[in-house]
Amino acid sequence: MYSTLITVAQLQALRSTSHPLMVFDCSFDLAQPQAGREMYEQVHIAGAVYADLDTALSAKGDRSVTGAASGGRHPLPARATFAAWLSSIGFDNAMQAVVYDRQGVNYCGRLWWMLKWLGHENVAVLDGGLLAWQAAGAEVGSGSPPPGKASNYALAPEGCALIAIETVANHLGRNSQTLIDARGAPRYRGEVEPLDPVAGHIPGALNRPFTSNLNADGRFKPSDQLRAEFLTLLGERDPATVVHHCGSGVSAIPNLLAMEIAGLGRTALFAGSWSEWCNDPTRPVAQG
Repeated sequence: MYSTLITVAQLQALRSTSHPLMVFDCSFDLAQPQAGREMYEQVHIAGAVYADLDTALSAKGDRSVTGAASGGRHPLPARATFAAWLSSIGFDNAMQAVVYDRQGVNYCGRLWWMLKWLGHENVAVLDGGLLAWQAAGAEVGSGSPPPGKASNYALAPEGCALIAIETVANHLGRNSQTLIDARGAPRYRGEVEPLDPVAGHIPGALNRPFTSNLNADGRFKPSDQLRAEFLTLLGERDPATVVHHCGSGVSAIPNLLAMEIAGLGRTALFAGSWSEWCNDPTRPVAQG
């Protein structure tokens, strides 16, 4: 079972066995939502299924209407809704899932976390993504594969902690909560804000851009290096108190995954993130 990262060589070896496996391409572009599917149809790991951030990995419409599990620009669908999508594409509880994108783990981490949320532990991120796969000369495909036979994916107890905005607000400034914001430093400081109505960050939040977890080749840094960097960022704060967030609960996941790779445990996610926080004018905002 692969539960954090899987290398290109390990995935190739796994594909040569009879072990049940499904590979997911999560490529996306926030500025051009249709571009993700277009990129997938142009080239993807042979046999991979496309997982669209807007339609498969997010709930549509208003939270109160859809029964979404979180707020923000990319609200989480209800667990049962997500499980129904997995069933519709033929994914079942016995399968190993491997997720990747071509944007430096910006989007595929969302599916990694959501499967953990359903209680599905055997899911891993392809280290280096599609670029590493292509660099190895591994098999790729194009177009859309034929739909698979539907399954009946069964929910298990939640495997990770989802934190609501009310909990974040109630613990603001307490030692029991350490917020880590994964957005780029200019957005965190409030110098620019291309997506949300208010610039800045949640008061007291630390900043670690999610790209800080990767080497120049797009692969995750070694576990001991990640551990040292996070412990330096946290100082005297307990890693178990960490709650990750970003703009809309997507790019925060590489930080959460990196802490797990580093042996610092599975920490929590505030999925509504800055996009939910800043849309309430009563919530405090910090800049700088």
